[in-house]
Parts: sequence; structure tokens; C-alpha cells
Amino acid sequence: MRYCVLFFWVCVLIVTGCKDKDIVQNDKMEVASVAAPPSALPPSADDEKKQDAISNSRQNAITRAVATISDAVVGINVTQIREARRGYADDPFFRFFFPERVPLRAVKSLGSGFLMSSDGLIVTNEHVVHNASEIVVALSDGTTANATLVGMDYITDVALIKIDGENYPFARIGDSDDVIIGEWVIALGNPFGLFEINAKPTVTVGVISAVDRDFGLQSNDRVYQDMIQTDAAINQGNSGGPLVNSHGEVIGMNTFIYTGSDYSTGSIGLGFAIPSNRMKRVLRDLKEFGEVNRRWTTGLVVEEITPLVARYFKLKSSSGVIVTEVASGSPSAKAGIKVGDIITTVNSQRVRSDRDIWSVIDNSDLRGGDELKLTVVRNGREKEMSLKLKELKR
Repeated sequence: MRYCVLFFWVCVLIVTGCKDKDIVQNDKMEVASVAAPPSALPPSADDEKKQDAISNSRQNAITRAVATISDAVVGINVTQIREARRGYADDPFFRFFFPERVPLRAVKSLGSGFLMSSDGLIVTNEHVVHNASEIVVALSDGTTANATLVGMDYITDVALIKIDGENYPFARIGDSDDVIIGEWVIALGNPFGLFEINAKPTVTVGVISAVDRDFGLQSNDRVYQDMIQTDAAINQGNSGGPLVNSHGEVIGMNTFIYTGSDYSTGSIGLGFAIPSNRMKRVLRDLKEFGEVNRRWTTGLVVEEITPLVARYFKLKSSSGVIVTEVASGSPSAKAGIKVGDIITTVNSQRVRSDRDIWSVIDNSDLRGGDELKLTVVRNGREKEMSLKLKELKR
């Protein structure tokens, strides 16, 4: 009986030991499972492909164009000399008794520009560097450089400046005649001096809203022709910065905006840029001569049509001007214009007097080599003629 009881307790101990061993093994498996979750495993080839696809999906024509042009964009800081007039400057009484000595003062201003060549030539608006005593250019690598004025043209609002050095990143200037209304465009620049924070231009995106916006002669004697309109945000400091297409080519230079009122100076989506083809034409002259040559001749003399002249030539109307002289060998003679011809339109604009002709000239920024399209009445019949202006040497 004693041996039977002893055998029973030995069996109990053996069974209990097996259960404890299983429990320990299970605990170890659970701990191992917590220490190495599936997420801690190295990424598979499929995971890497998915990440690449996500990254590539964020890149598009806009981001690639920005990467292409961004390093060529610069900020421009200018010290200008301006007149500091007092409040009574327009009062005749004070001007008579106290002849005014207009003091001059230095004013800080800023704008944008872009490098057009690796040797440091920079394009900007003339109004950005107008009357500048000092021009400092901020580059995309964080450095600054003093710039010198190569040339400027007040009428078209284009200026060319230069910094010393070489191997600068520069922008490609494209064909503004090839732009499409509605295509994406990018405006880059230095609005409100933000370029100074991290040496990177501000980027805004919009579309080409319209082309060939002719504003003609302005009250400040500038002439804005063939302007490109965009809704990309342009603000103070953006002047002189590039307007770029999706290929990263400069198709215009941001110049001015319309604002909501005299009390608001922010963008409302009405910005205007000088087209690149007009800009290139000016830059060629600025680079070579430092100015634009607007001296030209037609070899033509005209007079207004008086009632007496109208009766003599049996004209039904006195509208237009009559040709009274054509110089031998002149552009007018080569165009086939003759004394007695009646000019009724110039560049599709109605001519009622010689003042109208000068208005067309003033609003067109004409230079030697340009053509005038004329409608001429001869012997009662209308003729369309082209007159190419002859440049006069400097």
C-alpha cells in the first residue's frame, strides 16, 4: 500500500513538470512575436517601387520648369536718388516768395531680375533701377554682388545690368509669339523682399489670360505694347522677374499689375509682362550701344486736307492727309508713294489729320526697320502699301 501511494505522487510531479515546460515555451514565443512585428521587416522591392511612384507623381511640368529656372532668378536691391518735395511745393505764393530748393534723398527699393548669360548679364525693368546710385544683386547661392548699369530704355521699361564673374546659371529666353492663351505659366521673383530670407525666389502659377494687350503711350511717357496678361500672382518686388512657360523658358518679364483700388496694392489676378521677343530686340541694342536708337526717316511730307484741297482733288471727305513731298531714294519713294496720294489709315488706325499720324507713331515705339501699313487713295481708288522706316545713324 505504501508503494502505491509513492507511485501516485511521482506521476503527478511528472505531469505538472510537462505543463510548466509548455507554458515557458509559449511565453517565449509570445515575447519573440512582440519583439519582431511584421512592420519591422526590411522593405521589399514592391514597397520601394510604390514609394518611387508616389514621389514621381508629385513631379510635373511645373516643378521641372521651376527647377530649371530657379537658380537664374535674382533679387535686386537699389538705392535711388529722389526729390523730397515739401507740401507747399505747388503753391504759387510760397514759390514766389520762397524759391524752392528741392532736396534730394536716398530711397531704398527692391525688385527682381534674371541672368541671361553665364558672364553675369541680368535683365530687369528700367523702373527698378531708375536713378539708381547703387545696385546690389542677391543670388540664389546666398551671395550678393554689386552691379553696374550696361544700358536702359525708359520707353519700353527694359534695363540690362551686369555683375562680375562667370559660370552663372542663366535662363533661356523663349519665343513669345508662340504662347497659347490658357497655357500654364510661372511667375518668379522677389515680392516684398522675401528672396532675402533663404535666397530662393517666390513661385506663383497661373495661365496666359490674354496676349497683345496694347496700352500705348502712358502718362509717364512709357509705351507698353503687345503685353502678355496672366493671373499668376504678381506683387510689389516682382517687377523684372521672369514669366516662364512649362519648358522653363522666359516668355516675358513681369512689369505691372492692376489693383482693386488706389488703397489696395496687392494682386487681383491682373498682371502684365513685356513679351520676350520685344525684350530681346531692346536687349540687343542695350548690349551693343547702351541705348535704343529711335532715329528714323520716311522721306515723306504730308499736310492736312483743307476744303480747298478737297475740292481741287474732288474728294468726298476732308478726312486724311495729302502727300506733298516725297524725297528721292527715300523709304516712301521705294514704297511707291506719290505726291497727291491721300493717306487715310496708318497701321489700321484712321487718320483725320497729321496729329493722328504722330499719335500712331508715339503709341507704337517705332524704330528703323519697322514697317508702317498704309491705306492710300489714288485717283479715287484705295491701295494698301507698306513703308519701311530707314534708320538714321547715331
